[in-house]
Amino acid sequence: MTADTVRWGILATGGIAGAFTADLIDLPDAEVVAVASRSEESAKAFAERFGIPRAYGDWNALARDEDIDVVYVATPHTAHRTAAGLCLAAGRNVLCEKPFTLNVGEAAELVALGREHGRFLMEAMWMYCNPLVRRLKSLVDDGVIGEVRSVQADFGLAGPFPPSHRLRNPELGGGALLDLGVYPVSFAQLLLGEPSDIAARAVLSEEGVDLQTGALLSWESGALGSVHCSIVGGTATSASVTGSQGRIDIPDGFFFPDRFVLHRDGRDAEEFTADPGDGPRNSLRHEAAEVMRALRAGETESPLVPLDGTLAVMRTLDAIRDRVGVSYPGETDGHPGETGEPHLTPA
Repeated sequence: MTADTVRWGILATGGIAGAFTADLIDLPDAEVVAVASRSEESAKAFAERFGIPRAYGDWNALARDEDIDVVYVATPHTAHRTAAGLCLAAGRNVLCEKPFTLNVGEAAELVALGREHGRFLMEAMWMYCNPLVRRLKSLVDDGVIGEVRSVQADFGLAGPFPPSHRLRNPELGGGALLDLGVYPVSFAQLLLGEPSDIAARAVLSEEGVDLQTGALLSWESGALGSVHCSIVGGTATSASVTGSQGRIDIPDGFFFPDRFVLHRDGRDAEEFTADPGDGPRNSLRHEAAEVMRALRAGETESPLVPLDGTLAVMRTLDAIRDRVGVSYPGETDGHPGETGEPHLTPA
């Protein structure tokens, strides 16, 4: 790493890896130097697509590449523990896609590994790095709407997804909650922290994953949070934060908003819009920029996406799964949050 350039490795070659790499290429201080996949053919095709100099058909080779400053892990989330663990153990810094891992047990292992090796580690919760979401949080933290009383957020896709799709596959950690519900839960906890109590209901598929899930979160302050996710119905992806003196509404796309509206008692509504200079609303550049800022500052985690906050979100996701009866193959005794021996090499 130099003062001018941070060198990235990309681990996996799916859609999100492509979107992230495309945004990285647009950043003048980022250089993508290597990509890895379990398939050498896939890695080479990805490298050719983006002009990446090195392609590996082996995760271990990428992890051992000392010319890489930080690895972006974009595998299915069932492989996050293995892929990110390989990189951390080899001395690489890591940005790992969300959900951070399959459960909090795996997440705690990664956090411990990162801290043991003194490496930077961050969940790719791009919502937390979005300038407009940061503005919203600042307003709430400053008490503009008073004491927060409730938070609502939803994220649903219409589908339909066949049983063969990864969103329906238990072996890949399928279901609405981990893929989509992580956003409403993370939004609520960004503003209120970890809830003190959780109630939840879900509709499960024949495969045993959740087709849609609703949860009621509560905090000792008296605040309540209502979160919903679905892979059988397209929702507005809206969010609302209500306080004792006002309300903030995000009409659509709450995790990558282009605007939100502040309502305060006795005042006209105020609309806050994204700065055009921040790029497209779906840009992943902000989380990449935060990683590079932290690396240059010598930080091992980001204040925008702290590891303790990631662990708290994983505990909430585990609690919801426990209440609705969703567990995945390999989890000890079928209980979320418990893992067997960690796997340090890809299967």
